Amino acid sequence: MRIVSLLPSATETLFALGLGSQLVAVTHECDYPAEAASLPIVTRSTLGLEDKDSGGIEAAVALAAAEGRSLYEVDTEAIRDLHPDLVIAQDVCRVCAVSADQVADDLVGISMIRQHPHSVADVLADIEEVAAACGGDAAPLMAGLRARLDAASREAQRHGLVRGVFLEWIDPPYRAGHWTPDLLTLAGIEDPLARAGVPSIALSWADVVAAHPELLILAPCGFNRDRALEEAALVQTNINAVGAARVVVLDGSAYFNRPGPRLVDSLEQLVANR
Repeated sequence: MRIVSLLPSATETLFALGLGSQLVAVTHECDYPAEAASLPIVTRSTLGLEDKDSGGIEAAVALAAAEGRSLYEVDTEAIRDLHPDLVIAQDVCRVCAVSADQVADDLVGISMIRQHPHSVADVLADIEEVAAACGGDAAPLMAGLRARLDAASREAQRHGLVRGVFLEWIDPPYRAGHWTPDLLTLAGIEDPLARAGVPSIALSWADVVAAHPELLILAPCGFNRDRALEEAALVQTNINAVGAARVVVLDGSAYFNRPGPRLVDSLEQLVANR
């Protein structure tokens, strides 16, 4: 089978299933595992956000949305020239990855999986769906992932509950949404701002202060840990005002933002840092 992945988490899933050799193209954001870097790239960002901080990115994305512009350009002609049997895209977030709706009309006639996970259970089901569609066996991978989820959850239970707030963006602060609240629950972290199964939305730093967290977790969407630390430094006054006993900065790009196998790694990081 020949597969085009327009979703970094799907790319990771295919390699984790041992099906990476079936990939013929990926997005510019598909950076894991290392083998993905050698594949043709059929997307690019349209905004040029490299030199902007969190606040600048928020403003640029909001303006693009108001003007009806996509954040991504997709070379659908190149995709067709690759003669794929399957394209994998998503319907969860137009900001985080190419949306299926953006390419559906240009790729009529090509089978498409449209992933739209909103919970950890959905993510696991999507992994199984990809395996079934591509002729793979998900059982070994799933057994390992479920065993690790259970082990991490049991470890968290040994230490009791902690009150925390998880932020998916920091200027402005965005509360935890979609599958992240499930991870927080498994990690024994009570987040009064988190909302499971729905998109993350912007709050104010006053809302974060009012939540009185003992633990503040920062994992900005699309940023690795070094970049997240840089962005956190720009709003250090706000972070200090929260009064959390502990502040933890994690790699959102590699882990929490991607609904694939490494969500289990995300849970393990939460348990280790709670």
